[in-house]
Amino acid sequence: MQPLSLRQQKIFALAQQLGSVLVDDLAQRFDVTPQTIRKDLNELCDARVLSRTHGGAMLASGVENLAYDARRKISAQEKVVIGQRAASLIPNNCSLFINIGTTTEEVAQALIFHEGLLVITNNIHVATILMPCPKIDVILAGGVLRRSDGGIVGEAAVDFIAQFKVDHGVIGVSAIDEDGSMLDFDYREVRVSQAIMRNSRNVMLVSDGSKFTRSAPVRIGQLSDVDVFVTDRIPPPPIVELCQQSGVKLEIAGSALEQNQVLEALE
Repeated sequence: MQPLSLRQQKIFALAQQLGSVLVDDLAQRFDVTPQTIRKDLNELCDARVLSRTHGGAMLASGVENLAYDARRKISAQEKVVIGQRAASLIPNNCSLFINIGTTTEEVAQALIFHEGLLVITNNIHVATILMPCPKIDVILAGGVLRRSDGGIVGEAAVDFIAQFKVDHGVIGVSAIDEDGSMLDFDYREVRVSQAIMRNSRNVMLVSDGSKFTRSAPVRIGQLSDVDVFVTDRIPPPPIVELCQQSGVKLEIAGSALEQNQVLEALE
């Protein structure tokens, strides 16, 4: 499946802000024909990013997660930059967990030149990315294989992870509420994420800015439970304030200007 075009990404961002979008409004905003917008909306709906409505489309349900291929498309470049920043914070010669998620997969991709790593993961894609690396040992958790995205979940995975105590735990989430709640869709996946957090000396959350406007029904924990939060843009003010109050190190994966803006926001 092809990545979303820039216009489609902007349409999705508008849908996140407004909840729904209309064909005529989008055609005027982007100075294209309604037929072009309908084609964009059809492709976004085929990817389960949006759902069609009369005259437009609305944000997909917050009860069921987007399909894996659709999640890979959303904020694809932002996830690459987040992955690179997160990897830069992980030293050689350490142990870490990496959980399920398209953003955590980008962290794994950015780790391929590290040395002396022991990586325990419940993500088949992470294992596949790191398998060719001669200086990285990979342990794949056992459990129920979720065919939809290659994640390994269930009580067996939780018990397996409980055997370890690692230096870093890298987790992704499906949504972040303004009160700092970290949320996901599958309670089995949440149990694994919670086990990773309990058994990591340093917990790193990696999440792109689209998660600030999404919702999901199952609570993983609070943002205050993590040590480092790597994202691609300055979070909403309540999240910035929560990070400051809880001692969570906020890392913005972007330019030096963005880093300065974060420092000013925290002052």
